[in-house]
This record gives sequence, C-alpha cells and structure tokens, in this order.
Amino acid sequence: MPHIGTDMTRTAPLSTPLPAAPAQLIDASGVVQTGRFEGTTGDIDWAHLRGPMARGAWWRHFHHKRWFYVALATDEVFCAVATVDLGWTSAAFGYVFDHQQAKVTAAFSQDGIPGFGAAMADRCATGAAHRFHFGGLHIECRHVAASQCYQLHVRSRPMQIDAEFDAAGPMLLAVGAVAGGSMHATQKSSARALRGELRLAASRHALDGGVASFDYSNGLLARDTAWRWASAHSSDIGFNLQAGYFGAHENALWLDGHLIALGAAEFGFDPDNPMAMWRVRTDDGLLDLSFQPRGMRRVDKNQLIAANRYVQPIGVFNGWVKASADATPRPVQNLIGVTEDHQSRW
Repeated sequence: MPHIGTDMTRTAPLSTPLPAAPAQLIDASGVVQTGRFEGTTGDIDWAHLRGPMARGAWWRHFHHKRWFYVALATDEVFCAVATVDLGWTSAAFGYVFDHQQAKVTAAFSQDGIPGFGAAMADRCATGAAHRFHFGGLHIECRHVAASQCYQLHVRSRPMQIDAEFDAAGPMLLAVGAVAGGSMHATQKSSARALRGELRLAASRHALDGGVASFDYSNGLLARDTAWRWASAHSSDIGFNLQAGYFGAHENALWLDGHLIALGAAEFGFDPDNPMAMWRVRTDDGLLDLSFQPRGMRRVDKNQLIAANRYVQPIGVFNGWVKASADATPRPVQNLIGVTEDHQSRW
C-alpha cells in the first residue's frame, strides 16, 4: 500500500537557496519581476503590465486563467479538489482515490456559466479565498491569516470535506513569459500538516496525520495550452515538475524543509496507455523517478469553442532525488502522487 512517508537519510550540501519573493510582482512602472523565488507575493494584477507584455482588457478577459488545486493525502485516500476560472467561464472538479480498493470511489465535475461559478482571489495567501458555487456544488478554500492556516470546505452529493492545513512552510513562486500568451505566475506548496474529515456516502475518513499540498496559478495564457505535470509530497520530500507551456520555471524539490530549484523535466510515458509505467527525471541530474499508476481521472471534452483532454493518473513514485549534483542520492519509496497529460483549447 502507498504511504506518505519516505526514507529519512540526510543529504548535503544543498543547492543555492532561491531569492525571497517580492512583495509585489509588478512595480510602479509596469515591469514584472520574473524568476523563481521562495515565499508568497501580493495581488497579481496583469492590467498593470506595461511594454511588450501588456495586453488590452478584451484580450485579458479571454486569456486570463486562474486555478486553485488542493491535494489531500493519507494512508487511506488521496483526494484532489480544484476550482478554475477561465475568464469567460469556470469549472470545478474533485475526486477520492481509495488506496485499498485501488480505484476512484467518489468524484464530481461541474461547469459554471459566464458570471457564475468560480470566484478566485488574485493571490494565494493573506486572507485569500477561492470559491465555486453553482449547480448544487459548494467549494471554499480560505487562507486564515490570524491562525496561519487554510480551511477547505466542500459540499457535493458524492463527497463532503471539512479540512484545515498549515500555511507556514517554504513556498515556490515562479514567474515568467509563456509562448502565445503573455505572463504567468504560480505558487506551489509542499506538504502541510492536515486535519479534518472526508465524508462519502458509505464511509468517513479522518484526515488527521495526512498532508496537504496546493497549487495556485494565475496567468495570461495562449488559446492552445498543453503541459505534462508530476507532483507528490510527504513530510520530508516533495516535488513539482512541469514540461510544456511554462518550461522549467516551476520545477522544484522540497527536501527536509529546503526548497531547491530543478532543471528541465523529461516525461517518458505512453500517451495511448497512461496506466503503464512513467519515467520522470530532470536534466540537472537531481531527480530520477519511476511512476506506477494505480488509478486515473480522465476528461475528454470538445465543445466547439473549447476543448479539454486531460488524464491524471494517481499512483506511487520510486527512485531518488538529490540536494545537489555532488550529494548522495536520497531514496524515494512508494510516495503517493499524480502525473498529468493535459491539452486545452480555452
């Protein structure tokens, strides 16, 4: 059975620390600070951009994409919940994967309509709230500044969640240009201590002792956008990898509370059989993992003006990571997480 722990052998030395995140991404003259940082930033308002990356209000309306994705992992279940604001419409989804049964046991997916559905904040912290309310589905994830935690509440027919997880911890901020679009920014967390309860029609699952991780993304993206993604987190090891529209900007390793930038990610898998073994590694030699899927969420929609092809296998990673090129490899054993192959016309 997969678990959320990994080998505790220490490795050293660490790669160069990332610079601190700027308080604001866009300065008074409309110039955006790009790169990889550690920490959180303030409101991200792309209307303030100036120069060649600036775009008009009508273009931004159709190209501005924001999403908030939360993963909850325990020894019993892996659960994901997401709210998505596409500018001209919105959507939300969630699912529960049961380790013992090796299958998705509950899931929901709901599209909004223009003006109704998702309400996303322009930041991921400092009291931010991300919501989806439509079609009988209610989701809210709120940052509570006073207690330095996030609270997640989900009300849907197949599943209900009341969870809380810590906000403190090293956070990745990645900012850069995207081909065919303008600018993009994303904030990624590693494992945060989790508390709460998941309720299904026939069972209840305590979330205490598990870990939560999240992804807040906010950008002006191209009409056609594609990526491959891998993410898994435990209390001592976590990683986020992406290949596609955002290059290597958001590739990072969390090791014993330290945040380490990674190089370009390489994904080896069979697109026609995503339940077969995957191979994921980085070109800097700091990560080399295999991924064995055990279940999968799939979406394949073509709605004339928009299309979304999406597979997200859930499974376990094995292999090794390193803190730096000359460090001893650190084993990764049965670390629960996901991979993804995603193509959108939005």
